[in-house]
Parts: sequence; structure tokens; C-alpha cells
Amino acid sequence: MSNAPIAIIGTGIAGLSAARTLHDAGQAVQLFDKSRRSGGRMASKTIGSGTLDLGTQYFTARDRRFTEIVHQWQADGWADQWSPSLFQSRDGQLSPSTDEQLRWVGTPTMSAITQGLLDDLPVTFSCRITDVFRGEEFWTLVDATGASHGPFSQVIIAVPAPQAAALLAAAPKLAAVAASVAMEPTWAVALGFATPLETSVEGCFVRDDALDWIARDHSKPGRDGSLDTWVLHASSQWSRQHIDLSREAVIELLHGAFAELIDCVVPAPAFTLAHRWLYARPTQPHEWSALADPGLGLYACGDWCLSGRVEGAWLSGQEVARKLLENL
Repeated sequence: MSNAPIAIIGTGIAGLSAARTLHDAGQAVQLFDKSRRSGGRMASKTIGSGTLDLGTQYFTARDRRFTEIVHQWQADGWADQWSPSLFQSRDGQLSPSTDEQLRWVGTPTMSAITQGLLDDLPVTFSCRITDVFRGEEFWTLVDATGASHGPFSQVIIAVPAPQAAALLAAAPKLAAVAASVAMEPTWAVALGFATPLETSVEGCFVRDDALDWIARDHSKPGRDGSLDTWVLHASSQWSRQHIDLSREAVIELLHGAFAELIDCVVPAPAFTLAHRWLYARPTQPHEWSALADPGLGLYACGDWCLSGRVEGAWLSGQEVARKLLENL
């Protein structure tokens, strides 16, 4: 094809993994994202006195290739190990967790990793792509305002599966695969307390109707701020059942569940925030790595193509870049 750049829709880990690899291979890329900043579920939320991780809480590294890149992120100052005082809760009873898994977080926020990967790559934020179509030779993208972007030689779609399915209409087989992926929602709530809670809990796996996970956000390395900040993730089942509940009601219910669970007095929070992740994780792992129609020059990647984890997203981005480069 010509020297037209490669379009990448989505600046989460998958899209940025692909973008960085293609850029390093000498390919011109142009990224698009509907949000105001990079990261997807790894984006950090700004609060009055700092930031917190409302989406991805930590990640693990099992694959050798991903382990190597995580160590590079650590050397670059983008990531560090997090060893929280970890608990589990079942039937309302707190007990220390025996989980010794090595956990990583971005520093000073989770979004530091995606910001580092993005670096100076060309990107258009606050731009929701709604249509992707191919002319005789080139691809054109259309955004929600009706504006066109292009021409592009190839297109990589790196968004959650239900959104990817709509953008893959030019390749019906790929669209059908993406449409077959079921993804679970998650309600997330952040609470900030003026006085630190008197508890040793810094992370907790929860097994009850409402909560799935709680974390003391400022226990992670590199965090600062004047508030004792906590992040609560609702269970997938509870989130589905309360998907259309108001943010205020979600905060009230999850705050109540947190107060019942934690082993200390919980005062009224000085700060609250709720966010609904409609597509938090796939219901089951897959083994596609990445989707590709090289003849059309249309590709898709994301954590939903593999494990649903940060590692899976990064590996999927690597695989889609490899497939694309092989077919240039």
C-alpha cells in the first residue's frame, strides 16, 4: 500500500502496545480515543487532592515477554511492585489472604504506563469513531460529529468487543467473533476520608452479594494526597442487577457494604465518586490473540481476545502488530 498512516482506535494497553511496536518498526500511526486521555480502564481519575485508580487495580506478569516489558517499565519509573496487607472476606468474616502473587501498579498512577507508551505518538482525543469504511485503496474513519478522518492504509480496532463488533462491519467474520464475546460490567466507587481509617487492610478479595474487591489506593507506591482514599469494586452479578441505578444510590449502597465489612469505624466520607464500567472484563478467556483480515487491512485486538487481564491486552497488541507487519 501507500505511505498513508495506520489508524488505531483506542488508547488502552492493547492499542498502545500495537502502536508503539509499529512506530518502532518505522510505520506511521494515528491514534483516536473517545476519552480525554489515554488508558481505557487503566486511566486514573483526578480528585481534588490527587488521583486514584478507579478501574484496573493492579496487574500480574506471567508471560516471559510481558515480564520483560514490565521490568523495563519499572526501570523507566512507570511501574513498581505493590505488596499490600491483603485480606479476604467471606460470609462477613475478614481473614488474612494467603495469596502471594506478585502485583504491579503504575507509578505514580496506573495511567503513567499508558502515558509513557503514548509519549509523542500522534493522537486525537475526545473523538468517538462511529464508522470505518474502505474505498478503492484507503480507509476512512467517521466520528460522532460526522467528520471524516483519513486516508489510512490499515485500521486497528482496540476497543471492548461490543464496540469493536460495530466497527468491524466491513469484515463480517471478524464482526461476528467480536459480537460473540460477552463482557461483564463493574460499578466502581471511590471514597475519601479526612482521617485515615484505623485498619490494617490495604486490599481485600470479597465474596458477598455486593462487593468483589476493596483497596486502599494510597497504599500503592508513589501515591500522595491529603485523603485516605479507598476504591470499591462491585461484583459482576450485583453490577448487572443495578446497572441503571443512579451514581448516588450506588455510592450509598456500596459505602454501606464497605462499612459492614471493614474492621473499624467508618465515618461519612469527605469525597465520593462512582463510575460504571459497562465492559469491565470478558466472561471467559479466549485464545484468538488478535483478529485479522490482512486482505482488507482490518485488525482488532484487546484483552477480550485473550485473558481479560492487562497482560492479555499487551500481548494482543503485540500480536496484532506482528500480523500487520507480516502482511505489508
